[in-house]
Amino acid sequence: MVSQSIAKEVMFLFHSFFLGMVITFFYDGFLIVRKLFKHTMFLISLEDLIFWIACALSVFYVLYEENNGMLRWFAVAGAALGMFMYKKTLSPLIILTVTKVFSFLLNLAGKIFRMIMKPFQFVGGETLKGGRFVKKKAGNIRKLLQKKLTEFMKTLKIILHKQ
Repeated sequence: MVSQSIAKEVMFLFHSFFLGMVITFFYDGFLIVRKLFKHTMFLISLEDLIFWIACALSVFYVLYEENNGMLRWFAVAGAALGMFMYKKTLSPLIILTVTKVFSFLLNLAGKIFRMIMKPFQFVGGETLKGGRFVKKKAGNIRKLLQKKLTEFMKTLKIILHKQ
């Protein structure tokens, strides 16, 4: 039979291993969002800062609950092993699948939105074309009026100078 303390240490190691997998799983969420939407370096840094603060708090919580807050190197090794195992096995599959599904859904939503907006674009485009037509005609009328006014002013000057 396994003693109570050894069983407790094995469970602590398992929880550390699982915590490493969970941490890497959540980081994959950030990687997926970064693949779907363009990020600036500032936003990436901010996300990483928030992520690592949350990781530190979760690791501290596990250490506090399971080991009275004492840092045990086998717990760090268990978390690192959990991260490594997850990254080499599940992570590529999850990132690829979720990215493709969300890309498909975003493209579908974009197509639906464009279909809904099509009548409004047509009306707006026709209004814009009509606006350009009116602007062009108004410009032609302005030029014609300016030309006639200039001719009238020249004629008026000639008449006034003769008298």
